Amino acid sequence: VCFTRDNGPTHDGAGGSDSIFFLSAGVLRGFKGSLFEGGVRVPMIVRWPGRVPPGRTTDHIAAHQDVLPTLCELAGAKTPTGLDGISFAPTLFGKGEQKKHAFLYWEFSGYGGQQAVRLGDWKALRQNMHKGNTTIQLFNLAKDIGETTNVAADHPAIVERVRRIMTEQHTPSKPFPFKTIDGGK
Repeated sequence: VCFTRDNGPTHDGAGGSDSIFFLSAGVLRGFKGSLFEGGVRVPMIVRWPGRVPPGRTTDHIAAHQDVLPTLCELAGAKTPTGLDGISFAPTLFGKGEQKKHAFLYWEFSGYGGQQAVRLGDWKALRQNMHKGNTTIQLFNLAKDIGETTNVAADHPAIVERVRRIMTEQHTPSKPFPFKTIDGGK
C-alpha cells in the first residue's frame, strides 16, 4: 500500500477547507498551485509487510516521476526509456545504492507562470513570468525550510546555474502554454 498526494493543501476554502486555520502546510510556505514547498512537498507512506521494513523514515528526495520507474523495478518490468524518474526501490528496501537526481524541475503555467528547481538543499523559484518577471528567488532549505529568506544576492553562481536549468528543461506545450523569459521559448 502506498499513500501520497500530488500537491500540498488547498487554499481559499475550497471544499469547505481552512488550510490556514488548521496549519495544513505546517511551517511550509504556499499551498496547492504554488511551487513553494507547501505546494509541492508531500508525504509518501509505504506499507509492504515482509518487504519494506516498518517504522523507518528517510529524507530521500523523490518526485512523482520516480513512481513509474520504481513500480517497473518492483514488477521486474523494463522501465521505458526517456523518463526523468529514478527508481527509489533501494530506499524502500534499505538495500543497494540509491541514485539521486542532479536536480528536480517544476513548471506551472497557472498562477501567473512559475518555475522552480531543487538542487540539493537549494530551491530556486520564479513567479509571475507571464507578466515579464525574470527574478529568481533562492532559498537554502537546510537552513530555511519555510522559504522565508531569499538569498539569491549572496549566491549568484547558483542563481545562474538554476536559470540555465529552467531554460534548458522547459518544453513548449500547446495545451499548457507557458511564456518563458530566457531563450524566448
